[in-house]
Amino acid sequence: MRADEQEAGKLRLACPDGHWTHWDNPLPVLAGLVEIDGRMLLARNAAWAEGRFALITGFMERDETPEQGIAREIKEETNLDANQITLIGVYEFMRKNELIIAYHVKATGEIKLSPELLEYRLVAPPDLRPWPAGTGYAVADWMRRHDLPVQFVEFAGSSTPLVSPAQH
Repeated sequence: MRADEQEAGKLRLACPDGHWTHWDNPLPVLAGLVEIDGRMLLARNAAWAEGRFALITGFMERDETPEQGIAREIKEETNLDANQITLIGVYEFMRKNELIIAYHVKATGEIKLSPELLEYRLVAPPDLRPWPAGTGYAVADWMRRHDLPVQFVEFAGSSTPLVSPAQH
């Protein structure tokens, strides 16, 4: 560890001779609020507890744009084709050191989940219940833009409302 003099002494992992510094920059993550036939697709990752559903997410690959990346992730994870991709916004997710680039994606095709996902739900837009972090803020922003009321819940996919919803 050494202090970075240009950033008020912030400690960083570094070679003592100054040949290498680990910056620990946030990792860009792509998220898709996928719409198919007027309903929103939420999926449960194989590693998650039962009842937890969220957006389709994934990492960018070298030499692709964020839009190409989210289209690829949606195809890989759900077999759906992205027809219209619109940026919702960019969101911090500090607990995982990630920067989320979220899109609303209108898609078509037959849903076939990859082994990474166990199940999915198709939810009417007014019934979406975002959680107060990460991709949940993207869902809430999309809902507000469509004049839908936002009710935050305790975790992704939950239906338990928070007593005093967080405002973002």
